[in-house]
Amino acid sequence: MTINKNRKIIHVDMDAFYASVEQMDNPALLGKPVAVGGSEIRGVVAAASYEARKFGVRSAISGVLAKKYCPELIFVRPRFDRYKEISRKVQAIFYDYTDLVEPLSLDEAYLDVTQNKKGNPSASLIAKEIRERIFKEVGLTASAGISVNKFVAKIASDINKPNGQKTVNPDEVLAFLEELPIRKFYGVGKVTTEKMYQLGIFTGLDLRSKELVFLEKHFGKSGGFYYNVVRGVHNSEVKSERITKSVAAEHTFEENLSSEIFMEEKLQLIAEQLEKRLLRNKLAGKTVTLKIKYSDFSQQTRSKTLPYFIANKALLLETAKELLYQERMRESVRLLGISVTGLNTEVKKAVVVQLKFDF
Repeated sequence: MTINKNRKIIHVDMDAFYASVEQMDNPALLGKPVAVGGSEIRGVVAAASYEARKFGVRSAISGVLAKKYCPELIFVRPRFDRYKEISRKVQAIFYDYTDLVEPLSLDEAYLDVTQNKKGNPSASLIAKEIRERIFKEVGLTASAGISVNKFVAKIASDINKPNGQKTVNPDEVLAFLEELPIRKFYGVGKVTTEKMYQLGIFTGLDLRSKELVFLEKHFGKSGGFYYNVVRGVHNSEVKSERITKSVAAEHTFEENLSSEIFMEEKLQLIAEQLEKRLLRNKLAGKTVTLKIKYSDFSQQTRSKTLPYFIANKALLLETAKELLYQERMRESVRLLGISVTGLNTEVKKAVVVQLKFDF
């Protein structure tokens, strides 16, 4: 397999999106360390401003730890309706250039501009124009990566953050990946990074020196993926309609709950929220999963698959309560969540036409 040099893929990533929206809407927060979500006594940080990141504050750490890292940290409640509103404006700009847009989340997306509505042969200039429009029309900054496939474009978008872009031309892909620290490879997490270090793999060049048999022996099916991507081979298409595989709602409590009776009350509110999300997206599912996070931060899931699709809050609650009483609680509970999978999602495939243009 060889590098497909004909494709032009852009990965656009909004800079500290949730925190940046909060700073834009409240100028008093500009230039200050901001954490969206959590608090200094409970909860988990969902996003952090660049001012907060300098102190080590990042998403997924506890609010308690974040406050310890940055005593001046300002916690802000998340406003997902507002983030969705801004995200729709940003995505509307994307669609001015191509219909092949694959959102990964509210703040990032892949664009295939091999063929584009502007007839512009330069993906780099398109990315620059998109970023300028986002700043002018929305008021936020974005970064971008441009290359021949999604894997390299994703990595490249992080190189010149914030408010920058990086183009990796077809003939530069191998050299770019060779010099890259293995921890920077998209899809290589902390555990895999440590394992690669133990095997003497510290850079892309080290990874490319390993035979396919060696990588499959140590990493299973992922070995083939690593073998190909470090050679610039990643032919995954930009899918204009991502298939939703699950819908969930959860809540972290201000005080730990030790009684199932109190948990039932919380589950009712969570089921109502989940019903709204399912109905809004015209979805229903067969498998209900109850997520339980205990006071010691250990986590447990319990699932049940029904013979029919459900989206109704009463049925969601009934199933969640059944799972709640399936076995005794190990500790007091700090978080409960309900998710639905096995959805009635229809699969639609986009047709991609590839032509060759200059970067």
